[in-house]
Amino acid sequence: MSTLLLITSAPTSIHAWHALGLAQALHSKNEDFRVFFYQDGVSVANELQWVPDDQRNLKAEWQKLAIRLPVCVSAALARGICDEENAKRHHLKQHNLAQGFELVGLGELADAVQSTDRLLQF
Repeated sequence: MSTLLLITSAPTSIHAWHALGLAQALHSKNEDFRVFFYQDGVSVANELQWVPDDQRNLKAEWQKLAIRLPVCVSAALARGICDEENAKRHHLKQHNLAQGFELVGLGELADAVQSTDRLLQF
């Protein structure tokens, strides 16, 4: 059974951490799953978001999974997160998309929804 984890909660939300926990469990059991970061969930991909040393870093935890981490490009740009390509296109001085994350369109979410057995939103 394939699972799509749609992460719409901000990184400071307990729901975002629950999404990571489920992803880690599915990954450890070699279950088929995908993730998609949308709405406030895209903030996890911000390389410039600072996390104190005494707290767990959600971005780093997602990166450790070494899976594909698609992020909605429109939601990301609206929240000040962009990759190098979009920084050039929109004449921004810098980019801040964290390594391992990639900006994609909503068409990818639509495809994922159609090809999965269950969808869980966090």
